[in-house]
Amino acid sequence: MRNLNNKIYLLIDCFFINMALYIGLLVRFDGNVPSGLLGMLPFNFIIITALSLPIFYIFGIYSMLWNYASVEELIRIFLATITSSITQIFLAAYFNVLFPPSVYIIAWMITFFFVGGVKFLRRIVRSLRIKKRKGIHRKRVMIVGAGEAASLLIKEMKNNKHSIYEPVVAIDDDHKKHNTQINGVPIAGGREKIVKTAMDMAVEEIVLAIPSITRKETFELINICQKTGCKLKVLPSVYSLVNGEVSIKKIRDVTIEDLLQRDEISLSVEEISGYLKGETILVTGGGGSIGSELCRQIAAYEPESLLIFDIYENNAYELQNELEQKYKGSLDIKVIIGSIRDKKRLDYVFSRHRPGIVFHAAAHKHVPLMEFNPQEAVKNNVYGTLNLAECAHQYNCKKFVLISTDKAVNPTSIMGATKRIAELIIQYMNSISKTKFSAVRFGNVLGSNGSVIPLFKKQIENGGPITITHPDVTRYFMTIPEAVSLVIQSGAMMEGGEIFVLDMGKPVKIIDLAKTLISLSGLTPYVDIDFEYIGLRPGEKLYEELLMSEEEVRITKHDKIFIEKVRDIDFENCMQCIKAFQSENFEDGEKIEAFVRRIVPNYQRFCNQIEKDT
Repeated sequence: MRNLNNKIYLLIDCFFINMALYIGLLVRFDGNVPSGLLGMLPFNFIIITALSLPIFYIFGIYSMLWNYASVEELIRIFLATITSSITQIFLAAYFNVLFPPSVYIIAWMITFFFVGGVKFLRRIVRSLRIKKRKGIHRKRVMIVGAGEAASLLIKEMKNNKHSIYEPVVAIDDDHKKHNTQINGVPIAGGREKIVKTAMDMAVEEIVLAIPSITRKETFELINICQKTGCKLKVLPSVYSLVNGEVSIKKIRDVTIEDLLQRDEISLSVEEISGYLKGETILVTGGGGSIGSELCRQIAAYEPESLLIFDIYENNAYELQNELEQKYKGSLDIKVIIGSIRDKKRLDYVFSRHRPGIVFHAAAHKHVPLMEFNPQEAVKNNVYGTLNLAECAHQYNCKKFVLISTDKAVNPTSIMGATKRIAELIIQYMNSISKTKFSAVRFGNVLGSNGSVIPLFKKQIENGGPITITHPDVTRYFMTIPEAVSLVIQSGAMMEGGEIFVLDMGKPVKIIDLAKTLISLSGLTPYVDIDFEYIGLRPGEKLYEELLMSEEEVRITKHDKIFIEKVRDIDFENCMQCIKAFQSENFEDGEKIEAFVRRIVPNYQRFCNQIEKDT
């Protein structure tokens, strides 16, 4: 189709450049052209035809996308026609068939008008068609990818009368597809053309329509697309294609998760299935961000029963509906409302349902809030964990996995310190029980409750500013599905007593993360959205650590999971202190401080790392 259009343009241009020269003669001599000059006209026709068409070709006139022509295309036509006219004058003079210079000037003006006009006519017609579409503003979209998913997406964008998208160009790295079309949309070239094409064609949004793309490739493409200033969207996954569900509704915004430069995590399905299949599994905090994802992934390994334990019924109820809809009666799901602080409630649950595996995700995790409510952190994170661990031991559970945090390492917050005590409880319980107890420690997860990402998004929607504690603050980040899959894998590898540490890649500066979120929204940092630094909040670190010491770690057979070596700790003495404090008044802040510091000697509340580092 494209080649046919080029041939038509070539024939039209051939006619106009010759007609322009003839009209130039008529205008110059007011219609009375001397016979001698008329006799030179055929030879000039040959010269101008032989010269102009190759020059037009060299200037790329026949490789442009005229539906979307812009000022740049107009400049090319100007340069091509004037080059052709000047060259023609020199050749005509050489062959002694030269007309008066004014003839060539008039001919050039006519040529420029007709050659450019015919091609820009397609742009004008297209613009008129768009205006007729019931006044709907359709966003000019670039599709990155020209495969099956892109084809289906473009077709729906064009045919859906409610669509707000107008696909104007596609990009694909396959050279065979270049200068062709996909459902009527021209494929301009590979990724190297993204920035220039987006600018030339006034693209407003870019959609990555390559569902099978790896995370590394996604990161590379998004980095390129960010330079355009366009808003970015993606098709979620290859599963959309398998299910035949590629549609406009499936398009989502690009998220920070798409930008993690990390290889896809590999799991040993056989190992995981071996300890989860046919078991009754209890997940505490099952309605939370980590707990709910644990339930989703565990459900895929065919447990006999899944117990979702949570004090907040709404999230647990929604998760129950989601899983029941997906598994349609093939999975026994029970939502149990209760608190891990309530030992009697836990006794009842364990005696009634006899869980074989426990994943303990219930905890108070918000650092600043726990600084002002330390008694709640101790009640929930310390004694709630103790209650649960004792039940697991009493009722002969096979495995118990504690979800811990990087904030338990050299803690500066009450939340981090109480999670460190929870780790110590687990290691002590493993030493006296047939149940295997372990903890899995990781950093921030993207999209979890309390994450900075939702806050930043709201601030961007409100026009800013984005509030950041400090320009140098860094954090480790991992997606919730990644973290949970590694937690489940750790459960398969555990022998008891370990603190597993997940490889979370390189730490990310929060300011860089915020800038990326702004760019992904089609805005410019410091121009559209500003920043406000509010200082580190109580208990917060400038940076997080995953290990007590780099040397105190050993590798496992999984390249993303490490084990912190057991330190020389008097677990018996720790447990005596924990048991003794259980009867104390938890409302006494000074007693809580002393208790926590006794169990965790390296706890430094309100430690100001900025001052410490300087």
